[in-house]
Amino acid sequence: MLPTPELEIALNLPPERCTPEEAQRYARWLATYHYENFNVVSWLLPRRLHQHFYNVYAYCRWSDDLGDEVPDRARALRLLDAWEDELRLIYQPGVGPSHPVLIALSETVRAKDIPVEPFVHLLRAFRQDQVVQRYANWDEVLDYCGYSANPVGRLVLYLCGYRDEERQRLSDHTCTALQLANFWQDVSRDRDKGRIYIPLAALASHGLIEDDIVTRRFDARYIALMKDLIARTRALFVAGLPLTKLVDNTLRTDVELFSRGGMAVLDSIEASGYNTLEHRPHLSKRTKLGLVGRALVSRLIPSSVPDDTAKAPVSMQEVMSPKANAFSVAPLSPDASYEECNRIARASRSSFYLAFFGLPKAKRNALCALYAFMRLVDDVSDEPGDLDSKRRGLARWRAMLDEAVGGKTGAHAILPALADTISRFDIPTRYFHDLILGAEMDLTVGSYATFDRLSEYCYRVAGTVGLTCLHVFGFRNPRAPDLAERLGLAFQLTNIIRDVRGDSEMGRVYLPQEDLSRFGVKVQDLGGPLTPQLESLLELEAERAWRLYEEGTPLVHEVDADSRATLWALIRTYSTLLARIEERGFDVFSSRVSLSNSEKIHYLVAGRMSGWWKSDALAKRAGDRRRPSGVSLRRRAG
Repeated sequence: MLPTPELEIALNLPPERCTPEEAQRYARWLATYHYENFNVVSWLLPRRLHQHFYNVYAYCRWSDDLGDEVPDRARALRLLDAWEDELRLIYQPGVGPSHPVLIALSETVRAKDIPVEPFVHLLRAFRQDQVVQRYANWDEVLDYCGYSANPVGRLVLYLCGYRDEERQRLSDHTCTALQLANFWQDVSRDRDKGRIYIPLAALASHGLIEDDIVTRRFDARYIALMKDLIARTRALFVAGLPLTKLVDNTLRTDVELFSRGGMAVLDSIEASGYNTLEHRPHLSKRTKLGLVGRALVSRLIPSSVPDDTAKAPVSMQEVMSPKANAFSVAPLSPDASYEECNRIARASRSSFYLAFFGLPKAKRNALCALYAFMRLVDDVSDEPGDLDSKRRGLARWRAMLDEAVGGKTGAHAILPALADTISRFDIPTRYFHDLILGAEMDLTVGSYATFDRLSEYCYRVAGTVGLTCLHVFGFRNPRAPDLAERLGLAFQLTNIIRDVRGDSEMGRVYLPQEDLSRFGVKVQDLGGPLTPQLESLLELEAERAWRLYEEGTPLVHEVDADSRATLWALIRTYSTLLARIEERGFDVFSSRVSLSNSEKIHYLVAGRMSGWWKSDALAKRAGDRRRPSGVSLRRRAG
């Protein structure tokens, strides 16, 4: 083996032909010292496998650094050739390698009977990095991932005793997704090395060229590109998740962590505003701990996703096809689709998501499907973009909804779950169309003259939410839809009061113009600070919300018994938020009023305690502030 003084990881390398114990000690040091997005070995992995994982990681790390950390490309290629020559000595009887990393790897190859191919395939990818810096289309990128990433997953399966084709197929989905997530995370780093892994065809489809990447031109086109790439990559992660059900329970958590961690990288790109041209998003320690916590919960509590795997294999070519787009990523099974809906709901950190855990699995999945649809529709109107593109986006969702109800669910990853939910719980589709109409109002209506006009908007964006959820909760009393609509409006009014300042900054005024005039409040006053006139205005709207809460709360007694605790917790959460706003004298301008997760969990636990749901779900108000508000709503439900 040629000397490698330029590699930092060679500093602590033992001498050639060292003992297996020295070699494995180095491999263990390297695996715990070198930075990665995720730990190579978690404490959840069976101890008997730790050293084998260290040994394989050391090989992969050295192979990668030989290709990536040696400045002279010709020398890097010579080193990779020499590295492969010595690798093959492991498989020659009576010879054996001299490099400490390969000595350690020899122990694992013999113990686990691993063929040479995955090790050699990795080296092919690292050689390719020396001569290929651009990829014309998805086929070329996926071919590269087949050598750079998929062998790693197959090596993990060999270490765990699995050698079958089905597990390897699912592993390939996950590993390719991990590689792609790393590409989108590392656009800036790779650019500095002269490489662009984003397919040039994908750039062109968003009006970009490679010079836009080289010159770091960040604009709406790049944001749209990243959204498209992330949607496709998530579809691959979801398609690979069934692998967690096909491995031993002692390994399941670690396998799931890789997928969850990769999806968290995608989440971090979104949270950073998609600008990976300028900086590299990373996972915080808190995020990593959260991933471990969720994986542990899924290990202790039965999965929220049914046990069936995909009805038909999803190919990477389908996901990345130029004919596909961010709205058409893969024909997922309902099971995988529900998993994606759960991810969207979980990532939102909404008060609703925590409350879902009080429900049976089927109802919990259904609410996640409803939430995912509503979240994605809402995002169309809220995210940056011109009016025409937003209108087209909402029209596309309307068309996809109709297609899904008709049995064509391949247009988006959430649609199989949504269609299953609509059918299973007999939800009228007009509620979903009304919700899309509400999102369209956000595009064209900047203010509301009267409370009647505002209540029409609130019905569309919130009353419909209550009505769809009601069908999942289950009910028999014909009065129940009217009560659900009123609760939805109460929740929405609470949000409107809390978000007055933020909405004003976005150019939206939801408070009725007649009420602003009544209290002498001007539109520009809604950005704060709090004035006596603003306090009186918000107090009026709060009284309307309280009246709606009082009228809708009896619904707790009308839904199925297994849903009462969840509904009770939702009412208590939102009414507590409104009570807290009152306690602050309606100062929603100096800071955002909110509840902690621990408070929300407390309400859910309290609601599940025997008999608690029979008590008043409404939060206690400070003092007696109530006065007649004259709320009058036209009934639409039924």
